[in-house]
Amino acid sequence: MTFVPIYILILGVTIVVDYFAGILIETQKGKKRKLFLIVSLIANIGVLAIFKYYNFINENLTLLLKGLHIDNQLPYLTILLPIGLSFHTFQAMSYTIEVYRGNQKAERHFGIYSLYVMFYPQLVAGPIERPQNLLYQFRKHHNFDYQRIVDGLKLMAWGLFKKVVIADQLSLVVNNVYDQPKQYHGLNFLIATVFFAFQIFCDFSGYTDIALGAAKVMGFKLMKNFNSPYHAKSISEFWSRWHISLSTWFKDYLYIPLGGSRVSVPRWYFNLFFVFLISGLWHGANWTYIIWGALNGFYLIFALISQKIRAKVVALLGLNKIPVIYNKVQVLITFILVDIAWVFFRAHTVSDAFYILKSICTTTGSDLVQLMHNKELLGELTPSISMLGKGIALILLLEIVHTIQKRVNIIEHINAKPWPVRWGVYYIFVFILLYMSTTTHAQFIYFQF
Repeated sequence: MTFVPIYILILGVTIVVDYFAGILIETQKGKKRKLFLIVSLIANIGVLAIFKYYNFINENLTLLLKGLHIDNQLPYLTILLPIGLSFHTFQAMSYTIEVYRGNQKAERHFGIYSLYVMFYPQLVAGPIERPQNLLYQFRKHHNFDYQRIVDGLKLMAWGLFKKVVIADQLSLVVNNVYDQPKQYHGLNFLIATVFFAFQIFCDFSGYTDIALGAAKVMGFKLMKNFNSPYHAKSISEFWSRWHISLSTWFKDYLYIPLGGSRVSVPRWYFNLFFVFLISGLWHGANWTYIIWGALNGFYLIFALISQKIRAKVVALLGLNKIPVIYNKVQVLITFILVDIAWVFFRAHTVSDAFYILKSICTTTGSDLVQLMHNKELLGELTPSISMLGKGIALILLLEIVHTIQKRVNIIEHINAKPWPVRWGVYYIFVFILLYMSTTTHAQFIYFQF
């Protein structure tokens, strides 16, 4: 509404349609139940298709028809994409699907249903909740709980730190390189791409922490959306740790209905590839996102095809006898594969992405040596040498925190300390947050989806 006030009607219409569709699905029998589900899905997907994909489809149709010497008469729409539309749409769809499956009773209270699809902490960038987890919480009485509120604020503060300190500091390097790719070479892209991997993680998981923390302050519990994804030892494990609410959404509502893995092997591979292709398209109406999704689908299929061969190679090299080293190698290889895919996610065009990957592949060891001894070369990458060092230090800090979190719950650990220690930690943290935050104001990356 801030940008286009009439856009509130989009939300209003879909909420009314889905509210009554849920009740009708529950009360009707036979084919009528499926009909009302289809009406609900068409309403939600239709809005998403018009605002997010119409111009993309129209543009590609124009190119196709041009090759056939035919003029495309369809007009282009000058419309803004409502913030968080994809998240709202998927959360609304999960409600009617779960009611249809009999896993959720239709919500009769219009206000409570509206709150389910408009719950402000996670409305614009998730996590994408399920009705079974969230709806019943709106009927509970939430008493004031000092410790719960403090813990929620701590989680919000950590999310804010990840966003305005780590992510935004890394973005200064990433944006500098990716926005002007023709002015840089392999080593610059290598550093910027690694920085982007941590930028997008801190940006998105930072928002999630803020959302979970804000909900916790009010007494609500949202689902976990990230679980140290860059510690994954395979692409499959990575996707069980990254954007968990979206991964499980596609698994439950697309992958399993397609047959999942309980089909012939070729069909199984198709199911995997198709789901990730749609996942890429969900992220944006651009071929870069589609290729990003397809590449992740290819990774999973290739892992399945090569599983026996890789096991033999590991046994031949004896890596399975030294699990500590083998696990580290697996994590490193997974991170490299994920990082390659992130190039397409971040690049503005497909040609830019291939140019960046080609440049990275031509990076040699001598380039690294030159970087260590040539301050002018380093200056070409960033406005100042300190920016690169600051970025590396922040990534190391993040990994140290993740390592500690595997052993102890940091919030509970701080809570157990005497109040002078606790407040000392709070003041130091706030000081670092204010001192190291950037002067630029960058929106959350996933707001555009």
